[in-house]
Amino acid sequence: MTRKIYLLIFMLGFALVGIQAQDNNAFENGNVVSDELTKDPEQNAKWRMGQANYSAKPKDAWELGVHLGHFFIDGDVDRTLPGGYGLGLHLRKAVHYVFSLRADLFYGQATGLDPQPWNHRTVIGSSGIGGGLVEPTFNDYNTDAGHPDGSWFPSHKTRYIYGALQGVINIGNILFHKDRNKWNWYATVGAGFSNHSAKLDLKDANGDAYTNLRQASGYDGATFNTKAGRSSIKDKLNSIYDGEYETDGFKKAGIFRLGDETNIHVVFTTSMGISRRISKRFNIGIEHQVMLSDNDYLDGIKFRTADDQTNNADIGHYTNIRLAFNLGSMDNRSEPLYWLNPLDATFNDIAELKQRPVLDLADEDGDGIIDMLDQELGSPAGCAVDTRGVTLDSDNDGLSDCKDKETFSPSGYEIDSEGVAIVPVCLSETDVNRIVDAKTSALSSSISSMSMSSRTDCGKWFLPMVHFDSDKYTIKPEYYGHLHHVANVMKMCPSTCVSAVGHTDLRNGNDYNRVLSYNRAKAAVDYLVTNYGIDRSRFNLMYGGEDAPLSVTGNPSNLMNRRVEFRVCDGGDNDMGRPEGPSAGSGGSKSGSTYSGNKNSGY
Repeated sequence: MTRKIYLLIFMLGFALVGIQAQDNNAFENGNVVSDELTKDPEQNAKWRMGQANYSAKPKDAWELGVHLGHFFIDGDVDRTLPGGYGLGLHLRKAVHYVFSLRADLFYGQATGLDPQPWNHRTVIGSSGIGGGLVEPTFNDYNTDAGHPDGSWFPSHKTRYIYGALQGVINIGNILFHKDRNKWNWYATVGAGFSNHSAKLDLKDANGDAYTNLRQASGYDGATFNTKAGRSSIKDKLNSIYDGEYETDGFKKAGIFRLGDETNIHVVFTTSMGISRRISKRFNIGIEHQVMLSDNDYLDGIKFRTADDQTNNADIGHYTNIRLAFNLGSMDNRSEPLYWLNPLDATFNDIAELKQRPVLDLADEDGDGIIDMLDQELGSPAGCAVDTRGVTLDSDNDGLSDCKDKETFSPSGYEIDSEGVAIVPVCLSETDVNRIVDAKTSALSSSISSMSMSSRTDCGKWFLPMVHFDSDKYTIKPEYYGHLHHVANVMKMCPSTCVSAVGHTDLRNGNDYNRVLSYNRAKAAVDYLVTNYGIDRSRFNLMYGGEDAPLSVTGNPSNLMNRRVEFRVCDGGDNDMGRPEGPSAGSGGSKSGSTYSGNKNSGY
């Protein structure tokens, strides 16, 4: 029955090791840990933005485990296989990615039966030289006390308990070619305290010492020297022994005990195992552990004979299956560090850097707009273009200004090949009415445009944009000239309304990015108001977060997207207040005395 139980345990363990369970809570990007799952979210956020050298340490879970398996004692008595069982609990916490601490509790029972007879010390003469049954426990096998031959085949059952603190070293999570591993190899070493109780089957059902065991077991040298012979001897002994372990094994004198009854020994443990990650919450492993202590009485016997003194201490062996569960909510903590790859974030950053395009300032058509932003790469040489690099056509007659001999042709007439309106020499009443209607329509459109953008003439200015460092909203000195140009336009057109629209790159969430784009637009407006005395009411402060990128190359941190655009106000613009969201970015506008140069001189 015992063998069937052990076989079932091991079959179950190996079946579970092979389970291919899907982990619905796995990280989306390898082992990347979000800010909220670290011990210092602020430091981790700075690290992600390139403002700190190191990420914060994850808040990882504790592991609680149960274990059970086969336990036997390697001592003076031949062990029974399978002959015992063990079970226990452990609690484990990672110190860092390679090393963790584990508190382990164990309870086990093991049995042994020796196919070779042992003799009492007084068997050979009165000198006392003879067998290894030297302790008072075996006095019933003393030939001087009436035992016929002084022989006994040792049979024991031992209960063993320990509590230990173990250090666990694993390297299976340090990976160079993938984000995580399903398997983790580890080794442990530890120390603690143990207690044992060895019980011996020394007497029969009547309480007398067994006799005639050599003859009844069929023991002789030739039989003992074969595997089948030893098995036969044990089978016969099992039919003779009553299976009652009624005698306490000898307890070594002078060792530390609790209450003079419970013996306590220092025990050293070492083990090696391999575990399989089943899910974010659960893993299973198989481990073999060795228990070492200065104790040669785990099997109840110390010496085989006076000449054959087996001085080696008895050793416990425990092969077990461990089922481990990660404690706590996985919403606010990560898996234990020994399941996370510490190199994952580094490799992710390297891959992201490789994907970033090199800033190319080339301008093949020479129109003043770099090719990365130019929406018309083949603009004719010498032709004026707008901020997008598109050739200007002021009167929208289909002919660019550089080829148009009449840049502002009157509306309502066809044009010739040079862009000049074809106006009849003699005008009929119909022609006059058509011209009046066209002028009236143009005047109405002009009045409407003036109501939205203050002055139609000034609406033809193309205003520059300014760019910002990552996660900053400080005005950079190289853009002072751009803002000076905006100020000059607004002074030349005192009725013009200007919209300053802030934008960000694609990193961080949009709640954060909307606040950051608001801060950038506000910094630019504050700069113009403070340094050039322009009335704040002439600005519409607007923001768009990450919603309108200029560059869509796939690089989430493109410099071109971190910007504030200026344009003459149109009907859809309005002054926007600060959006809801967290504090974003660092920097701000500065007073006029902070910046070099006099921004107020000239137009």
